[in-house]
Amino acid sequence: MVSEKYTHGHPASVLRSHRWRTAENSAAYLLPQLRAGLDVLDVGCGPGTITIDLARIVGAGHVVGLDGAASAIEVARESAASAEVDVEFAVGDAYELSFEDDRFDVVHAHQLLQHLADPVAALQEMRRVCRPGGTVAVRDADYAAMTWWPLDHRLNRWLDLYSAAARANGGEPDAGRRLIGWARTAGFADLRPSASVWCFAEPESRAWWAETWAERSTDSPLSEQLVREGLATQAELQAIGNAWHEWSQNLDGWFAVVHGELLATVPEA
Repeated sequence: MVSEKYTHGHPASVLRSHRWRTAENSAAYLLPQLRAGLDVLDVGCGPGTITIDLARIVGAGHVVGLDGAASAIEVARESAASAEVDVEFAVGDAYELSFEDDRFDVVHAHQLLQHLADPVAALQEMRRVCRPGGTVAVRDADYAAMTWWPLDHRLNRWLDLYSAAARANGGEPDAGRRLIGWARTAGFADLRPSASVWCFAEPESRAWWAETWAERSTDSPLSEQLVREGLATQAELQAIGNAWHEWSQNLDGWFAVVHGELLATVPEA
């Protein structure tokens, strides 16, 4: 029985972070594979900002965004309506995609596999609904590879606590480095791996990144879990939140989020 829980939950701080994502800043490795008329499935689409961008690119193609959280799908539908972009959004399960075999030309998942107890099973399901010769595209952060300056023991503690919570919830926070192995186990052979980063170093981006993590560290499903499971005290989490704010105000502040990426081609019959 597959069991996992989404570590971040869906508080305002998380949705604000997810709505910042675009195809340009979060799926650039995939864009050269896209053209007008392709059918695209976006698994774990969240509030749909990347999905809507992909729909703009493929135009007349059929684009579907799936997420396990009904609240995220509601936000995605509202965003698509406001943008006047034709996208279908639905609640769905990455382990049991409700589509026939060989339905899509591209199946995309951003920051999904790290939260799954069985990422190989999800990749096999993505492969099933992708046409022969099509592309399964996955991108995931690698938390252990994240790095920042200036150093602060409270931010080291943040990383340790997040990783512990994510693994307790059935996920793997260092997913980026594991994508090749997971895809090979799922039966893929034609693989094109890459990596890219989000960098937060300008004053505005530092403030934005720090604020979202300060909130998640002190007032979110993540912070509640850490206290409930005895992994941290509320006072310790408040100190971590303070560290984020202090980091954002430091003119030398710099933070890199490393991502693993993979384009996996579905073999021809």
